[in-house]
Amino acid sequence: MYNKRKTILITGVAGFIGGALAKRILTDRNDYRVIGIDNLNDYYDLNIKKMRLNEIKCIVKNSDWAFVEGDIAERKIIDEVFAKYKPDIVINLAAQAGVRYSITNPDVYINSNVVGFYNILEACRHSYDNGEEGVQHLVYASSSSVYVSNKKTPYSTDDKVDNPVSLYAATKKTDELLAHAYSKLYDLPCTGLRFFTVYGPAGRPDMAYYGFTDKLVKGEKINIFNYGHCERDFTYIDDIVEGIMRVFSRAPERKVGDDGLPIPPYSLYNIGNGCPVKLLDFVRILHEELINAGVLPKNHDINKLIELVPMQPGDVPVTYADTSALEKEFGYKPTTSLRQGLKAFATWYKTYYESI
Repeated sequence: MYNKRKTILITGVAGFIGGALAKRILTDRNDYRVIGIDNLNDYYDLNIKKMRLNEIKCIVKNSDWAFVEGDIAERKIIDEVFAKYKPDIVINLAAQAGVRYSITNPDVYINSNVVGFYNILEACRHSYDNGEEGVQHLVYASSSSVYVSNKKTPYSTDDKVDNPVSLYAATKKTDELLAHAYSKLYDLPCTGLRFFTVYGPAGRPDMAYYGFTDKLVKGEKINIFNYGHCERDFTYIDDIVEGIMRVFSRAPERKVGDDGLPIPPYSLYNIGNGCPVKLLDFVRILHEELINAGVLPKNHDINKLIELVPMQPGDVPVTYADTSALEKEFGYKPTTSLRQGLKAFATWYKTYYESI
């Protein structure tokens, strides 16, 4: 039996991770109601975002779920959401993602990832006004992109990451610094999660595996960067969601230091598979599963479509997560093999695109 129902606010709820997380909470945790907010921008196919929202609606009662269409960069909207719903837990997944897009479209990254996150922090801070219990835990998305200039692997949260090589990475590191400051100043329990290359059904079309699939279906060439020497720590969506479920349920403990001031109730974790895969191997497994799912014909030849090209600005040769802290403290360890995950994606892809 669970205790009294609490309210959890998920920003970016129509996104890949946000939608999957909302469905999981509403399916498995009857002690929570979920409030979702998303601006439904057109960075990628809006139909996929609407599909995720429809899937959430199909599994819940009205009292368990409410959706607000709005932008976290609009302070008034955030203040209204906090005043009306008084969230106990906030999971901030709303962000403008993508390293390459940040090179040509910087404004949206500052608005969403910096101004928007600041608005969330301020709303959490003021949730304690007038003696209110307020937000008990803020969990927010960071990214493995903060490690791009690192030379050592696996990447550890103890590594110094003060030299970002993309605006996207810079905004995510900024979020971590802001969260730590608010944790210290206002005793706000915060946990940051550095995500490593999340993939799976209903994913983001701007991600490489999704783009590869689209191009293979059209018979177009696919670019493999760094002449095929890239490695990625691919993490299946269900494993990411399981990690978040465990983390948000246990906030960092509030403590007072010897100086009588709060010790920041702040934690930061890598959340990834902990096993990098060569991009060429990934593409070949994806190709096999697309054939098995009937997305591509059985005689499809991928070799003539692979183009080996140089590394792109802001990218990184290897991502590799040290997840020992998360495993030790939460018993979290991904269980989905790459082939299982790509099989699930290929099956979804065929079903989705046959239905539209």
